Amino acid sequence: MITVAHEALENLVTEMIGRAGSNPEEARQVAHNLVEANLLGHDSHGVGLTAQYMRHAKAGTLTVNGHVSLVSDNGAYLLLDGNMAYGQVTGGEAMQLGLDRARTAGVAIVGLRNSHHLGRIGAWGEICARAGFISIHFVNVVGHRPIVAPWGGAEARYSTNPYCTAVPATDKNPMFVLDMATSRVALGKVRVAYNAGKEVVEGALIDHNGLPTRNAAVMYEQPTGALQAFGEHKGYGLALLGEILGAALLGGPVTDPAQQGRETICNSMLTVIVDPKGFGRDIPFADAIDSMLAYVTSARPGEGVDKVRVPGEPERETGADRRANGVPVDPGTWALLVEAGVEAGMDRHDFDGIAG
Repeated sequence: MITVAHEALENLVTEMIGRAGSNPEEARQVAHNLVEANLLGHDSHGVGLTAQYMRHAKAGTLTVNGHVSLVSDNGAYLLLDGNMAYGQVTGGEAMQLGLDRARTAGVAIVGLRNSHHLGRIGAWGEICARAGFISIHFVNVVGHRPIVAPWGGAEARYSTNPYCTAVPATDKNPMFVLDMATSRVALGKVRVAYNAGKEVVEGALIDHNGLPTRNAAVMYEQPTGALQAFGEHKGYGLALLGEILGAALLGGPVTDPAQQGRETICNSMLTVIVDPKGFGRDIPFADAIDSMLAYVTSARPGEGVDKVRVPGEPERETGADRRANGVPVDPGTWALLVEAGVEAGMDRHDFDGIAG
């Protein structure tokens, strides 16, 4: 593994995204979001996406320096179009508009359709949680070939369709962030394994014959296989809700053959933002969370486990380590970064200099 200080990695990606046409502010936003994903241990949504983003910008399937536009405003309901701009921009704009509405209405229901890749959905939940609001997010993914098989199917029909809920911190506990793909693992984790020459966890993949495999190459080499849903039929059902609530409800594109040849990443997202004081300021919401989490995490750890954790805790632990010791990048991903940087006009000596 190659280890890079997170500040240097952010500077490097900022330079690369800028060379793909973004203004300095946008380039920094995108880079910060990607590096933050690496810091929290979600390498699947980190800097390994940089080269792909740059290709989409060059091909025109990503709108550089774009922003959201308002489609409709109906009380608590806001419908926005992302205009295929960077999700690192549109996601932040959608959350700020939603929070402004929730502060006055107590709740906001925000639809964001036609955005380029929104990245780690937990980032948008964390914005709401830091502001003191609960948020629930349903997301779909189109723009490329389907990569996840429906429960009982032997070939792919949809994508990793994430789900996220974030809850504000209490006096005793940090914010609670449940952020997950509805596939057994995110495609990016398979990409990381493929680049590193490693196998994927059991139960995550099937080959082109519909048979279980741990070989990451089935997602990147012909004949291709598919990812499996997490939790069998349960993850499959949640993924379809991502299509129904995250896209169809908003007038966004849903998975179908017409969406398979665009060679981009298009997300639509339904976000529900809730004021936890909405049911009454006298309800001891935070105290109930503290009591419940204290009891749950007091369970005796299983074999090979040091302690019981809650969603968001592994990310905080990984973040502390990587901020102190640097971000590990596998050689395959690093080679793709170098290739994209040089192709964009960076001198290899300058590339290495920025990376430290």
